Amino acid sequence: MRITLLGTGDAVGTPKIGCKCPACLDAKKGGKSRRYRPGILVTDGKLNVMIETGPDLRSQLLDNDIERIDAVVWSHQHRDHTGGFGDFWRVKSNMPVYGEKQVLDYVLGEFHFMSFDRHDCELYRPFMIGELEFTLFEVTHPPIRMATGMRIRHNGKTLVYTGDTNRQIPSESMAIMMDPDLLIADAIVPPHINIDKHMNAADAMNLAMETRAKTTLLTHIAHLFPPHEEAARTYPLGYDGMIIDL
Repeated sequence: MRITLLGTGDAVGTPKIGCKCPACLDAKKGGKSRRYRPGILVTDGKLNVMIETGPDLRSQLLDNDIERIDAVVWSHQHRDHTGGFGDFWRVKSNMPVYGEKQVLDYVLGEFHFMSFDRHDCELYRPFMIGELEFTLFEVTHPPIRMATGMRIRHNGKTLVYTGDTNRQIPSESMAIMMDPDLLIADAIVPPHINIDKHMNAADAMNLAMETRAKTTLLTHIAHLFPPHEEAARTYPLGYDGMIIDL
């Protein structure tokens, strides 16, 4: 299983429009402080599955020379995770899309003008996309009613992606998340800042310890962190274009 982080930023991305903080100034020079909105590509070697379709999707695919997407999985309905789906217009018709029913109802209502192959997925029940086994689990991302993370398994390896959540994750979901080879966790801000609907870096690292993750990468990173090279000395931050093979 190959995982490519296509977007590791938060809803506004880095650089933020009009901002002159250290991270944004560094991002304008290029390099790892520059962050697109959320997106992860997972492949089993045959099929390319896109997790989230953020507003920067077209640029993400072009920048990484990705010519084909075979399916899309959404964690929740927020536009920083879904807004780029329209970029498949006239590129791929009848796209297979997967997600919890409430999530798909909302997202596909926004993109009603497109064709798609809809797959409603029950929480905690595995489903297959090619050779990849996905399991959606509920997380807590107020004020929306339904947000999910996902466990992905392939050839004996396990990836857990939290999606957007705070630390109040249901116990049934925690059971699904245990012992991953790789945990990709929402960690929008450094530990000295608290945001009700997201984890900060300390929350995410605590989750990594509780789930006994072998490797952890933090994503959904806001410009409130220091520039990447400085912050990465303290936190295991992912970056756009990062590739992990499990």
